[in-house]
Amino acid sequence: MSLLFKDHHIPLIRDGTKIATRRVWAENYPRPNLGSVRGAVTEMFVPKEDIDCWIRITGHYREPLGAMADSDYEAEGGYSREEFEEVWREINGEYDPTQVVDVVEFRYEGRTPNGAKEESDG
Repeated sequence: MSLLFKDHHIPLIRDGTKIATRRVWAENYPRPNLGSVRGAVTEMFVPKEDIDCWIRITGHYREPLGAMADSDYEAEGGYSREEFEEVWREINGEYDPTQVVDVVEFRYEGRTPNGAKEESDG
């Protein structure tokens, strides 16, 4: 499986600036497993052999958007609180600090999965 990102996020993932993402997922959406390797892609349905940005899931939890600390905005791609809220609105519409979202933390693995087996998130 892959995680979808905006085009401008891929260089930030590669340089270690973006190490977290917050998502609004349905309750029955399969959450990523810790340690699993995912492709970071900018469009849906990219064949595995065409993915050139791989990340390893290092954390997953849920929290309200309003619970974010300054370090969380930084981990999202070097944003300030105001910048993050603006980007959130562009992607998701309304910014509601009480909305509980999934937080996925990760580290960049490279342009290939480095021989790491992509794990199923079943």
